[in-house]
Amino acid sequence: MLAPMQCRLPRPHALLRHSRLWLLALLALLTVPARAADPQPYTARISPTGIAALDQALHDASSLIALGPHVPVGAFALIARARADRARLAQVADGFGYYAATIAIRIDGLALADPTLAEALHAAPAAPPVPVVITVTPGVRFHLGHVGVSGSLPPGIALALAPGAPAIAARVLAAGTALRNALLDAGYALAKVSAPDAVLRPAAHALDIRFTVDAGPRVDLGAITITGTRAMDAGFVRRWLRLHPGERFDPRTLDAARARLDKLGVFASIRMEPASALGADGRLPLRVVVSERKRHSVELGADYSTDLGAGLSATWIDRNLFGHAENLALGANFNAGGTAEPQPSYTVTARFTKPGFLRQDQSLIASLGAVQENLDAYSQTALRERLGLRRALAPGLSLSVSLAAEQERVTQEDIARRYDLFSLPVRLRWDTTNNPLDPTRGFRLTALAAPTHSFGPGDATFTVAQISGSTYLDASPVFREAPGRSVLAMRALLGQIIGAGAFDLPPDQRFYAGGGGTVRGFKYQSIGPVFADGKPQGGSATAIGALEWRQRIGAQYGVAAFVDAGQVGDGALLASGHWQVGAGIGLRYYTAIGPIRLDVAVPVTNQPGSGAFQLYIGIGQAF
Repeated sequence: MLAPMQCRLPRPHALLRHSRLWLLALLALLTVPARAADPQPYTARISPTGIAALDQALHDASSLIALGPHVPVGAFALIARARADRARLAQVADGFGYYAATIAIRIDGLALADPTLAEALHAAPAAPPVPVVITVTPGVRFHLGHVGVSGSLPPGIALALAPGAPAIAARVLAAGTALRNALLDAGYALAKVSAPDAVLRPAAHALDIRFTVDAGPRVDLGAITITGTRAMDAGFVRRWLRLHPGERFDPRTLDAARARLDKLGVFASIRMEPASALGADGRLPLRVVVSERKRHSVELGADYSTDLGAGLSATWIDRNLFGHAENLALGANFNAGGTAEPQPSYTVTARFTKPGFLRQDQSLIASLGAVQENLDAYSQTALRERLGLRRALAPGLSLSVSLAAEQERVTQEDIARRYDLFSLPVRLRWDTTNNPLDPTRGFRLTALAAPTHSFGPGDATFTVAQISGSTYLDASPVFREAPGRSVLAMRALLGQIIGAGAFDLPPDQRFYAGGGGTVRGFKYQSIGPVFADGKPQGGSATAIGALEWRQRIGAQYGVAAFVDAGQVGDGALLASGHWQVGAGIGLRYYTAIGPIRLDVAVPVTNQPGSGAFQLYIGIGQAF
């Protein structure tokens, strides 16, 4: 039998004693001060000095501002960061000529030298963040006092630095760099310019500057050695350089030679390495080091538009066919068809380019192409041949003259005709833009005159005359942005066929407008006169204009807004057709090879059969 359980209740005075102990413990917890946040959140700002350039430089140099949101620290590390910032910001002020500037940094209202700062931060809670205020008082700006050069300078070369100018460090250093460049350009390849010796005179608010210069001898080029060629003929490279032993050393000449080699498209890298000492003949040896790109490559492309459908292209390239930078490109393009192309179309081309033909600034270009197009306006099967010369007249300026032939069968309005065409296209092209796929400054201008004779129904002799151009204005400085982020792009095209009316021409030789390359928002080739069934007829005159605003957003994105206008007619230029206007917006995603573009456009004016809207996707800007 189990013994009965016994339990003992606490006495009343014992319960009271335990309650008092718990109450004291609770009061102790409530009265202990909160421990400091670790890390300690803070916000930092710099009080404006009233000097915009200085304010921006101080902001960019401050580690308190740059690291605050990303690299949190504890209380003592925050004080150390502020002390380091004070020295860094003083250097920035010195660089702008404010050598008497004072830097004050207050954390939570306390100066860095305040002995209670660490204790105050230790007691500070995590919220709200501790305020850090940086105050820079520039004071008097120093000017340049005595400016001199130790050593001798050749006649006609001087230091571009004058006493009395603001003592801005960047300008002083730039003057030293400019002095050395001037010596190099004058043929003093071994010239040395030391870092400037600076003496500060606080009482006079002046900075004395002195450079030490050793011009050395004026030298000529010596032996030229070329290394790194494999498939390329080294003799061809040597001739292409246009550099010769005995000519005066000039860095600008070396840069031009390097640019000529680079334009061949064969080399991955090119280095011009002048020797550091003269050779036994008293001349300066030059070593040209090249690295060849892979000889063969394949380029793939894709695009889409509602009027032409999906497009795919592929090109196989041999960059150095016979060892003299000859280029052979074999390409094929396929369009699946869209609202303006009822059936698929294709193009196959072969193009051969030989640089340095008969003279170094001239290239021989031969091409052969086969085309099958099935458009609303007409369908065409053609074989095209061209042989021509392209000569560089100046940087970015070239002239090309060709002999062209075409054998084609064209069907329009259910009537098929055979044509044989021979023409002599002459093209002048001037391009100063900075990027082929995403230009942000410069312009492009092309003028074409193509006398042509067509053998076929109603033989015709006519000349296709066309001038087109585009310009790009970088508006980024207006908005205080980095270059190339805000761009206004404009395009115009004028075309006139002289010597024949529209119905005297083969249908594919007439002008058409509408589509991604002319007036966005309208179906391809839909602008202009039409037949009774609404199919495009084409004309002998055209005018096109476009205005587009391009805005970058962040590092990789962008938007665009545009308005296009155009006309096609059969008569006098600018007075033969009805103007049609399209407008739209676009998105851009910027990649290493160029922007990926998506544009949506609608007709603003009415053109029967133009469609309600058009969508365009491709690589590179629209123009």
